[in-house]
Amino acid sequence: MKRFHYIRWFVIALCLLFATAGGYAQSKASGTYTPQSGQAGKDVIWEPTPQALVDAMLDMAKVTPSDYLIDLGSGDGRLVISAAKRGATALGIEYNPDLVEYAKRAAKKAGVNARASFEKADIFESDFSQATVITMFLLSELNLQLRPKILDMKPGTRIVSNCFDMGNWKPDQSTTITEISATWKTAHLWIVPAKVNGTWKLDNGHVEFIQEFQNITGEITLGDTVKLTGKLDGDTISFTAGGTQYTGTVSGNTISGTSAGGGSWKAARQH
Repeated sequence: MKRFHYIRWFVIALCLLFATAGGYAQSKASGTYTPQSGQAGKDVIWEPTPQALVDAMLDMAKVTPSDYLIDLGSGDGRLVISAAKRGATALGIEYNPDLVEYAKRAAKKAGVNARASFEKADIFESDFSQATVITMFLLSELNLQLRPKILDMKPGTRIVSNCFDMGNWKPDQSTTITEISATWKTAHLWIVPAKVNGTWKLDNGHVEFIQEFQNITGEITLGDTVKLTGKLDGDTISFTAGGTQYTGTVSGNTISGTSAGGGSWKAARQH
């Protein structure tokens, strides 16, 4: 019986595959290409993101007209088009040329083609370093491949992923749209942190930061040495040491800020 069960499901799977492939071939042959849910791509299959989740992703990233959003693996273009409708400049990078042309037509139909553009390219060979917002609907293993490049982006860059995570880089925020029945209903947000790991010289001491993505631990020496714990939010640093709260702004190799009580502090990177 088990063997019959496996054969039955194998036949059903083949039928679904051929049906999808047949629809895809027919749409291409007729010159009216329409993407098919589940169609194969270079790295992942294509599945549409529910519009409610698209809107939630853009809300999480706080997209405004001043943003430059890049969607990695832009599919039918709906996320790029939605960002453009909010006034942002948006680019979709997609490997499938049919999807690229389909998205271009959709952007033109929506009246946002002046702000929404698409290019046929491999996301792993593309330069997306100028984006202020990155969106993606990939797989966790693909996110991990992109993670080093993302962490080198400008502090404060917002990264939003449909469903899939970044391994041990925990998101700053997650949300689930319970009102929709689709499988894909959760989004995660990360904010690229400044790099502070190492020793920094203070006017009257030094501070040692141990950084794990947006989280920091370490110790500060101002006569006595005390432990610290804190967090990075882009280029904003905040930590508590010895009962005192410190906040500051990281700018390359310098940090300047204030401590509880109104005192100011500055730090210069040593190593």
